Amino acid sequence: MIAHIKGVVAEKFANSVIIDVNGVGYEVNLTSIDFDNLTLDDEIKLYTFHHVREQSEELFGFTSLAAKKIFELLITVQGIGPKAAMSILSLAPAEEVRNAIANADAAFVSQASGVGKKSAERVIVDLREKVGLPTYYGRKTEPTAPTTPTNDEALEALMALGFTLADSTKALEGVDPNLPVEERIRAALKSRA
Repeated sequence: MIAHIKGVVAEKFANSVIIDVNGVGYEVNLTSIDFDNLTLDDEIKLYTFHHVREQSEELFGFTSLAAKKIFELLITVQGIGPKAAMSILSLAPAEEVRNAIANADAAFVSQASGVGKKSAERVIVDLREKVGLPTYYGRKTEPTAPTTPTNDEALEALMALGFTLADSTKALEGVDPNLPVEERIRAALKSRA
């Protein structure tokens, strides 16, 4: 499986890009948020999910490991395929989507293109316990509050160490977000001990 790709954005299409990696072009499908943030000739690292079907293979890319993990959870829900999962992740940054699911906000999830009310409710029922607490570093947030950081290096480092998204979020719950990344990771690991 292809876990990540690092290269230069060579071409952009409708919500997909071609990443040139030493002369080989990989077409990667992106959320609309990630797509809008990339420009031609950017050097980028994307965490990827390699989706293999009988008739095709596709790469889905994410600028954060947290977004990839949420995507992987979303596609485990009956009726939610990769395209619907990308549509859900295109609603807002990954942390806001995670908070919406944790807060059981089916109305937020159902705003995604191709996701109806019943599918949104199924996402909530299946994933609410798996995405972690509906808090961000101990502060309660509204499901659609745009105040949470989108890329958290400490959260991603904990997931790279093997923690689940839910465990990483819970470990960082009481840690001051203003501390340097290394200190936040140490404090989170101590809280898990």
